[in-house]
Amino acid sequence: MIGILLIGTLLIIGGLALFMYGIRLLSAGMEKLAGDQIQKWLGKVTNGRLRSAGFGALATAFLQSSGLLMVTMIGLINANLMTVTQSIGVMLGQEIGTTITAQIVAFDIGPVRLLLVIFGFIFLEYFPQHDWKKYGEILMGLGMVFIGMSYMASALDYLVQIPAISDLLVAMGQYPFIGVIVGLVMTAITQSSTAVTSMAVAMGISQVITLEGAIGIILGANIGSCITGFIASINLSRAARQASIAQILINVFGVLLFLPFIDQFANLIARTSPDLPRQIANAHTIFNVTVSVILFPFVNQIAQVSAWLTPVSRRPEKIRVTAFIDEMQISVPAVALTEAARELTRMGDITAQMIHDSCLALTNLDTSNIKNVLVLEEELVDPVSKELSDFINDLMREDLSLVQQKRCFQLQTLLIDIERVGDMAEDIAEYALERIENKVVFSSPAIEELQDLWNHAHRTYMLAIQAFAESDTDKARQVCRMESEFDRLYWQTRQSHILRLEEGLCQPEADVIFTETLRNLERISDHADNLGVSVARSFA
Repeated sequence: MIGILLIGTLLIIGGLALFMYGIRLLSAGMEKLAGDQIQKWLGKVTNGRLRSAGFGALATAFLQSSGLLMVTMIGLINANLMTVTQSIGVMLGQEIGTTITAQIVAFDIGPVRLLLVIFGFIFLEYFPQHDWKKYGEILMGLGMVFIGMSYMASALDYLVQIPAISDLLVAMGQYPFIGVIVGLVMTAITQSSTAVTSMAVAMGISQVITLEGAIGIILGANIGSCITGFIASINLSRAARQASIAQILINVFGVLLFLPFIDQFANLIARTSPDLPRQIANAHTIFNVTVSVILFPFVNQIAQVSAWLTPVSRRPEKIRVTAFIDEMQISVPAVALTEAARELTRMGDITAQMIHDSCLALTNLDTSNIKNVLVLEEELVDPVSKELSDFINDLMREDLSLVQQKRCFQLQTLLIDIERVGDMAEDIAEYALERIENKVVFSSPAIEELQDLWNHAHRTYMLAIQAFAESDTDKARQVCRMESEFDRLYWQTRQSHILRLEEGLCQPEADVIFTETLRNLERISDHADNLGVSVARSFA
């Protein structure tokens, strides 16, 4: 008996490990394949419930993980990029999308699973340079999912010979609430409702469980799936915690609605297919779809109840310096990259304002503008640069496609450019302060030329940021032309300044400030050109 237990345990744990690793590979491949689409769908998510639900269903079907999507959503909510009401619509669609896996694994594909692994290995091993790795991950993942299922089904043939396990399986059929508890506990341990639901399908393949018992496990897995989101939200904003409470409300409501009618529900499901594995998969699909349809009109009410149940944290919430990025977005690289680009654009806008204020302070001797530049540099540009740099570095440790890797390198490079522009704007502000404190006088021609030059550099830089934000190659090329024009103006201004020095029209004290300001403006224009060239090459 001990030998049977050891063999069965080894098979079920090994099968579960293969299954979950297969799901991870499949999820990684599908995310690379549909990453851009996921971001486009996310961009269309509004308070419109149908669009939100559609995104939830499609994204979960592609990512093969409702938990992964939930954690990503919580990150978006924590960054104030998604409302709780929007997230509830996504959750209802997510409940539908998560049923795809059970429907897939209910098929008996036989030796084809080995072919999937073979072709997946070929793509992974021999075609990485063509960015076909994602296809290898999808094929290999699918093959390992089916192989893991077969091992779990074989394990149950052994384990059912043990009286205690056999009695438990019988009890789950007679008292489905036992199955609910088993499903909840197993999901809490594995952190994957997909794995637990698929294990119920494997039990159906081995014919060791009744349909009623499997439905109980499915109901418990639905509640257990809330644990990932709840844990992720604990130390986050109240809105993020409210979203996790809303997910719990949705899943607990569904279980309470179906639990008293499991026998009747099982009789209905039994008519959908003669095969028990397919019946279990159908039960999962019909349960989730029904709950989502019933709750669809009550999104606002769910948001209100979840707000009422979410306590206000006594601890002050962490002050955010970033506006778009959150570490939990990293679980879906396509989303993380888009939000990192938006954060970089925000930094570009801030540094453009710093250029304007610092140069205005230098020409108009305005101390309020100087203060504004120094505050922006210290309280926004420096901390956001660090946060964004760390975010991109963490993202690069993920399994990215070649396109995503190149985008990360681009963001890292442009972040350096934008951060240095902020430093140069700060330098100009300090020159302005020096000019005020030492009462350094600029001649009228010098001020006019300086105004023309910094206005040109400022326009070039703003256009470069806009080209990056819009991925607009025409504007990027225009930036490069404007930078060439700046170089011409720069040398004209330098020559004029030299002539004024020779004629004694310029104070020696003004020479250093004026000359260093010109050099900073030239560097700002060069960094704008770097942005333009990067956009032109990336999206040509």
